[in-house]
Parts: sequence; structure tokens; C-alpha cells
Amino acid sequence: MTSSSNAKCAVRSNPELPLRATVIENDLLAATVWLDKGADIYRLVYKPRDIDVLWKTPWGLKRASPGVPSTADSTARWLEVYPGGWQEIFPNGGAPCTYKGAELNMHGEASLTSWEIESISDGGSSASIRLIARLARSPFRIERTMRVEQGKPILILSERIINEGDEPMAYMWGHHPAFGEPFLSGACRIDHGAKSIRADDAYDPRNNPMEPNRVYRWPHVSRGQAVTDLSRVPPKSQPAAMLGYLFDFEVGWYGITNTELGFGIGLTWPIEVFPYAWLWQELSSSSGYPWYRRAHTLAIEPFTTIPGQGLLKAIEHGTHRMLEPGASVAAEVRAIFYESRSGISRLNPDGTVVQRH
Repeated sequence: MTSSSNAKCAVRSNPELPLRATVIENDLLAATVWLDKGADIYRLVYKPRDIDVLWKTPWGLKRASPGVPSTADSTARWLEVYPGGWQEIFPNGGAPCTYKGAELNMHGEASLTSWEIESISDGGSSASIRLIARLARSPFRIERTMRVEQGKPILILSERIINEGDEPMAYMWGHHPAFGEPFLSGACRIDHGAKSIRADDAYDPRNNPMEPNRVYRWPHVSRGQAVTDLSRVPPKSQPAAMLGYLFDFEVGWYGITNTELGFGIGLTWPIEVFPYAWLWQELSSSSGYPWYRRAHTLAIEPFTTIPGQGLLKAIEHGTHRMLEPGASVAAEVRAIFYESRSGISRLNPDGTVVQRH
């Protein structure tokens, strides 16, 4: 699985890491994928700056303990092995619940299960790796092909979800990339293609700049007399925590630009599959378990569904998705690095950007 070190684009293994991992890279970026932990993208490095843009939890990567679990609580188990980085959230998002007799853990089985390599193509002007996972608690198969091309700062994820059962199945599906220091700072601004944001109706942490369940026009939100511009990431001296749902997208894209470092990272996606993007901030705010004010991160997460309170709540709200027996749904998500010191007003799937002036 290890390719030649002088290849322009490559897929290589790293036996020194604690779990099975593979790295896919080109001349501009490198992504480390944990095969034994949900195919998490643990590191996403922009090579021209040698900066990993993804956040890491204070406790870091841990192997799941063999034998009796340390806790019976699904959320606590998920958090214990949450290393930060970028998770595939499926078929449940947010709180655990029981659906058709199966306990669906926090953020879904896909984010915890082992994935297998089906094929690798690397060397020369492009590289790709095809991964597959079959879930045990739901009759779903997930396929993901990750691809890079020489000279392009783009990581392409082409994915398909298949219902292998003989009955219709409800699901939630999304991507959870959490960004952190040194990339994430008070010099960052957020741009995207949505017009509105709705605050979650149940999550109301300390230093939440929004009133629960209220809808705002981006980027300004308010609580009492305080008005906050959500397009600006606050410095550590101004703690904040929130969960909201971006919607009314004309095109599925966002960019987070560090105006001091002079580059940004963004995602593009099809809004017919992911009409929402969850905006989660945990910026040095929440005391007690699990963060103890040690987390400084935000995530913007393309999603099929709101709210982030589990599949049963989504079914109550009518925002869940259904797959008939044998049916499938596909989507392509692209992570794109770009150069900017002012932010952007558009990010295109081919990597071109429109600079903000």
C-alpha cells in the first residue's frame, strides 16, 4: 500500500500511527484517514504553509478499549474516541435514539466503524483510494472514493449510500469537519452561500449569541441588546458557543479565511442532497464535561437534515430522508484550499474563487 516517495500524487500507509491509517496527497495537500475509526480525516494539511487546519481534541486519538465499555452512555463513548478532525455522520446525527429496534449512537455508526480499502490508484498526475463500509445496526453500505490531482489544492470525496435491506429506511447524513488552531483564530472570517441561519431550539449554552429557535438573516444575530456578526470568528478573549443551521443556499459552498495567514479552506457540495449546513462553535466557552473550556473549534457541516437532535426528532420535523430497498443516493463533497487575505464571495468546485473586496 506504500507508493514511491517521488510520486507527484500518492496513497501511502503509515505503520507508525496507532490505528490503520492511509495518507492521500499531492504537491499541495495531504489528508490522513483513520480506517479503523470511521474513515475520519484526521489531518488536512495545506503544504504551502505546512499547516493542518483541523482541530484535535485535548485527549487526542484513542483506541476503543476491548472488553466491557467504560460507560453505557452512547454520547460519552463517542466522545472518548473522538480525536477531532472530520467525521462522516450517518445514519444518525446528534443525540442517540432507537429506530426500528436498533440503538443509533450519537452521530451514527459510520463515524465509529472500520472501513476497508477496496482499491488504490496512485502515482503520476492523480491518486485515488476507494473505501467501503457496511453497517451492522442498519442495512446500509457506504462507498467513498477520495481523489487528488497534481497542481490542484482540492480533495474530492465522491460518496454513495445504498440501502441493502428489504424495507424503507430513514436516515440523516452529513460531514463534520472541525477546524482549529493554528489556522482558526480571531483573524478568520466565514463566507458562504446561505441567506439565513436558525438557532437550535434546545441547545442554549453559556455565551450563545443567538436566541433559541430564532431565525436570522446572515451574518448578524442578536440576543437581548447584543448584536453579533457571525462572519467574524471571535478571539479567545471573547468566548462563544452555539449551534445553528444555515439554510436558503443558492449554491452549496463555504470558505473560512485566515486573513493574517493569507489562505483559507472551504467545502462545496450539492444542495439537493445537503440543503443545510450546521454551524457549531465551541470557542473556549463551555465549562465542565466534556470540554472544561479546553475546546477552541468550529465546524460548518453540510447536512441533509435539521435539527441535530437525532433521527427521531428529524422524523418529527419531517426533515429526514428515506431510501427505498435497493435504492442509493450519491454526493460529491470537495475540500478546497485557496489564497486570500480578505475573504471570498464565491467558491467553485473547480477551485476558483471570487475574492471579497
